[in-house]
Amino acid sequence: MSAAVPRADALVTGNQLAAVEPCSCSHCGLPVARGDVDPHSDKQFCCYGCRTVYEVLASAGLDNYYALRERATPERRAAVATNRGYEAFDDPSFQALYCRPQPGGLVAVELYLEGVHCAACVWLVERVSVVVKGSVSATLDIGRSIVTLVYDPTHVKLSALGRALDRLGYPPHAVRGADGLAMRRREQRSLLIRLGVAAAASGNAMLMALALYSGRFSGMDAEYVALFRWGSLLVTLPAVTYCAWPFFRGAWASLLVRRAHMDLPIAVGISAGFIGGAAATVMGRGEVYFDTITVLIFLLLVGRWIQLRQHDMARSAAELLYSLAPSTAMRIDPDGTKQVPADSLLAGDRVEVRAAESIPADGIVLEGRSTVDTSLLTGEPTPEVVDVGAKVCAGTTNLRAPIIVQVERAGLETRIAKLMKSVEEAAQRRARVVRVADRISAQFSVAVLLMAALTFAGWYTIDPHRGFENMIALLVVTCPCALGMATPLAVTAALGRAARRGLLVKGGDALESLAQAEIVVFDKTGTLTEGCLKLVAWQGDHSVRPMVRAIEQKAVHPVASAMTRALADDGPCGAVSELEHAVGGGVSARVDGALYRIGSPRWMAQLGLMTPPELTENLTAQVALGHTPVLVAKEGSVVALAAFADPIRDDTETSLRALCDMGIRCAVLSGDHSDAVQVVAGRVNIPWLFVEGGATPEMKLERVEQLTKTHKVVMIGDGVNDAAALSAATVGVAVHGGAEASLAAADAFSTEPGLGRMVELVVGARRTLTVIKRGLVFSLIYNVIGTALAMFGWLNPLVAAILMPLSSLTVVTNAFRSATFRKEA
Repeated sequence: MSAAVPRADALVTGNQLAAVEPCSCSHCGLPVARGDVDPHSDKQFCCYGCRTVYEVLASAGLDNYYALRERATPERRAAVATNRGYEAFDDPSFQALYCRPQPGGLVAVELYLEGVHCAACVWLVERVSVVVKGSVSATLDIGRSIVTLVYDPTHVKLSALGRALDRLGYPPHAVRGADGLAMRRREQRSLLIRLGVAAAASGNAMLMALALYSGRFSGMDAEYVALFRWGSLLVTLPAVTYCAWPFFRGAWASLLVRRAHMDLPIAVGISAGFIGGAAATVMGRGEVYFDTITVLIFLLLVGRWIQLRQHDMARSAAELLYSLAPSTAMRIDPDGTKQVPADSLLAGDRVEVRAAESIPADGIVLEGRSTVDTSLLTGEPTPEVVDVGAKVCAGTTNLRAPIIVQVERAGLETRIAKLMKSVEEAAQRRARVVRVADRISAQFSVAVLLMAALTFAGWYTIDPHRGFENMIALLVVTCPCALGMATPLAVTAALGRAARRGLLVKGGDALESLAQAEIVVFDKTGTLTEGCLKLVAWQGDHSVRPMVRAIEQKAVHPVASAMTRALADDGPCGAVSELEHAVGGGVSARVDGALYRIGSPRWMAQLGLMTPPELTENLTAQVALGHTPVLVAKEGSVVALAAFADPIRDDTETSLRALCDMGIRCAVLSGDHSDAVQVVAGRVNIPWLFVEGGATPEMKLERVEQLTKTHKVVMIGDGVNDAAALSAATVGVAVHGGAEASLAAADAFSTEPGLGRMVELVVGARRTLTVIKRGLVFSLIYNVIGTALAMFGWLNPLVAAILMPLSSLTVVTNAFRSATFRKEA
């Protein structure tokens, strides 16, 4: 195996590179840069991570992964392998926080895995229990990217399991809030069991009801009628006593707080129908309503399940954001450096943060000088230079050199944890928004109960039996199925159509608010712009481009990555040596003996290198356009100018004009430098409500919260720094390619690039709101007519039981036949 895998330091130069054909990575299938190709090997890799994972799979006999992946998905991703030791997983404090004892001396732990994306990943991760001795089982939840490991601590350490997962390309992280997660699972499991029992009961009750209805027309012996009645009663009994318990509990709670709730008429209707049906069964005369009752319970539980899942997604947004901060830290103790859980850090502790590692806590730099990628919190793509005394935040990434940080705040006190808390609180506030049907639920509930009581009282003096039947008919015909289904069915149909158009919306509240949007607030980077630096201009000596690419591909910096991508197809060059990084300035190295410097104009000036006149004019013009200029010097002379920019999306101006034509006002709220934000806004010729730059996540959150007090506000962003504002807005929309935390915190997002989908989203939401209103109007008219008929005795329970599903069918037809999201939107 080793002979087929290129060495980590293999370098292809000269005529060898010229003969190399374009090829794909043997692990992930992505293109391999020409400089990384080994012409002497039949296996090629795009990065060190893919090479490591390929070797591990081959040595462990897990080659079937590739065949499974080809069948599972065409998606290609480079492997992530950090080669960390995961010693913190064996720390007693980590074990106490995240591990749970199991019978037989075993231990269970849940870990979040990076890089999970297809069914082949499930197969591979769950093979850990086969290839690692002491591992009992590994179960992966692909939807949440969480693996549950059960292992024997006497035979294997958790750190060994962590390293095994890392080598497979799935770096593990601790799952915060495991107790709350377990509680939500129990709640969901209980509701699913109730739902299953209700489905079985309704199916059997409907079959026996069909036999009884058939017997009414064709004749049926009395003993068979009794058999089917008693059989219906028996299958309905668990549905009423067990499945419908949440509605009885809600009705009892509404009585205790003296506030009418939709559960109240439901509980009364279920109770009256069951008691009446049971009495009719025992007496052998009268109508039974068991089929109606069981179907009603099943449909109501389906709605309860959908609601529970939406609440769970809101909580997951905060948990995902919290997981972005590292779970471990290298703490400096008197006896050396030790890896510990980040949650165990205390104020005053000192931690070492190496290059390319995330900072585990908020603190102050004690030693070292480096650059830090703060885009997680600020959205600013340009890294920030930090020196002794500078403040740094958890979750940001150290790019250049090792630094020593003194901890000021850790765990729940860090800035990113507080940001997470803001996301969670905003999501919970939004989850309590009452839907259109619920706005009239209190009045509807009281009205139904009063009408039922009046019906029974009015008819009791004439005929007590008729009084009870008419009351049952009223409760059945006015059962809030049609009213309760009008909104969720229209929403479900619209959500399905939107999903087929690549627009994923998380609920009816979002659609309603999108239809009523008054202000749309945009982030800049990745939203109005493409979110990726690109080379937009090159002036000067083109012969140095291969050398520039060779140097920059060894640097860790957004500009260096953009330079490497832009110059990927340039010719060969020699070996790179004497590579040095100047923090906040640039990089220097020798290629074939010649000294090259690549960096900012200010750094070049500090080195005493003057920009030639033929480049100076263009340099000034690029700065005025808001571009990032980079100078290239060879042997002490500046020979080239490269300019980088984050281009505006092609459809930005067209889409914003369409929103303005709909009466929506647009604004920009970005963490980027104010000058850059103003330049981008100036290129889009629309009347902006406001344009603000330099906004921190906290500032974005505060600004959006102020706007939502008086307006329906839509926030559109793509970064983690937008997550809190997305949650606080009336509706949060994440654009294609955004950070995973922003997607989780948002109410809607597009699977395709471009702001044109935002226009389609608003138009489709307005159509959906029209469908919802039409369904509600029909439901109210139906209930008014049904109530009148039942009160005057012109509607018996059997006809009411037939009319109730017919009304629901009409609502279903209105929801699923109406055009909401369509191609011409």
